[in-house]
Amino acid sequence: MQFDHVGIPTSRQQPGMTFVEATRVWITDAQSHPFRVEWLRYEADSPVTGPLREMPHVGFRVDSVEEIGRLSAGMRVLLEPFDVGFAVAGFFQTADGACIELVWYRPADA
Repeated sequence: MQFDHVGIPTSRQQPGMTFVEATRVWITDAQSHPFRVEWLRYEADSPVTGPLREMPHVGFRVDSVEEIGRLSAGMRVLLEPFDVGFAVAGFFQTADGACIELVWYRPADA
């Protein structure tokens, strides 16, 4: 597991946002930000509610989809792992309240 990005909710349109249909959220590419910031702008009808929509999250890159399950054991599930297209991501909350994303990126040549 390694640090990947910090996700910050916003109500403002940011340059280069991409729409994620599964969660109805617009996101920026954290890898292109000098400080690995991912901006998230939720549509009004997004199914995402609660801490994930209201608080920043820290994203960690994992080596496999199975590792998401192992590392999230014991954490509160905020959003079950889902297919983003270029990745599989799940969102969880630690016992002390931090929002965590565990993400496995598909190989670039897949």
